[in-house]
Formats: sequence, structure tokens, C-alpha cells
Amino acid sequence: MKVILTEKVSTLGNIGDVVNVSAGHARNYLIPKKFAVVADETNKKTQVHLQKMLAKKMEAAKKVATDLKNELDKVELDLVKKVGANGTLFGTVTTNELSKLLAAKGLEVARRTISLTNPIKSVGEYEAIVKLFSGVEATFKVKVTMDPKQEEQMKKKAAEAVERKAAREKEKAEALAAGETEKGKEEVPKTEDQLLSEEAGKILRD
Repeated sequence: MKVILTEKVSTLGNIGDVVNVSAGHARNYLIPKKFAVVADETNKKTQVHLQKMLAKKMEAAKKVATDLKNELDKVELDLVKKVGANGTLFGTVTTNELSKLLAAKGLEVARRTISLTNPIKSVGEYEAIVKLFSGVEATFKVKVTMDPKQEEQMKKKAAEAVERKAAREKEKAEALAAGETEKGKEEVPKTEDQLLSEEAGKILRD
């Protein structure tokens, strides 16, 4: 069922928007609360008249949206997240989360109005677009960084791995050097005196 919103409804749209809703939702909630009226496709004149009646409301709503846009354009949300071994976040950052973070700053933005140019799945900088009103869009920044504690732990583990590798290389080099020394000792030719001494000792033993 098509209705024209006569008030801003966060889950549906702004004043003057023509939206599709269930008949039950329209008859039991929107129309009785005077949030909307039926958009009868066969009666264009009624719609045009209604749009004119709503013009002042729409202009006021557009000004509110424009003021909000000016605030949002300055915003940069800083998110600290834990990161997996492959560099991706433990869970994607959602528009619902961004909506709550904006609300904490006093900026009420419905999550359905937020869209992301790229899914937020790893650390980095991103842009989010907010459709506030017909012809009014805001852009705010989202910066995602790794949890400092996790980053410190990862650096510590990396340093320990480097130390272990260096120790293994040192042990290997020392073992190789020791082997070469023993080999060198075996290959040193005996002197004539040594040979005579050995021969004398052998004769005495016999």
C-alpha cells in the first residue's frame, strides 16, 4: 500500500516521501497517528494539493537535514578493534554500530540512512554516506585502528620470534665452527718426533 508521509518516520522516510507499507501498518498506525495519508494513484490532484500543504513542513525538515549535514561532514569516528591473524576484524562494522556512535555524539541518524562506500572489515580509513533528505547527503569519516593492547602483544611475539631465530642461527654457526675445528685438528699432519715417539711406545709395549 502506498502512502505519503506527513511526518518524518525514522524507519520509513521524510515528510512528503511516497513509501510502500503493509495495509495493516498504514491503517492501524500511520494514518490514525496522522503520520501518513493514502497515496491514491487515481487521484493525482489530491496528491499535488497535499504536497503543497506539506511544502512548509518539507522546507523546515530540509533545513534541519542541512544543519545536520554540516555537523556530520566534520565527524570522524575512531573505532578500536581486535584484529585476526589474517588482518581482518573480528566482525564487520555495521551501520547500526555507526548510528549508535553518532547518537553518543548527539547526532541522531537512522541506520537505514547510512551506507558505506566499502565494507569495514579491516583497519584503515573509510567514508560513510548519510541520505538525510531528498537532495541532502552528508559524508563522515570512520577510522579503524587495532586495539593497542593487542598490537603490543603482537609486537612482543614478533620480537620474541626474531630472538629465537637469531639464537638458532647462532647455535648453528657455533656448531658448524666447532665441527670445522675438530676436522681441522684431525687433518693436521704429525711431526717426525711424534711419529718416532709413537713407534717407540709401540715397541716398548710389545
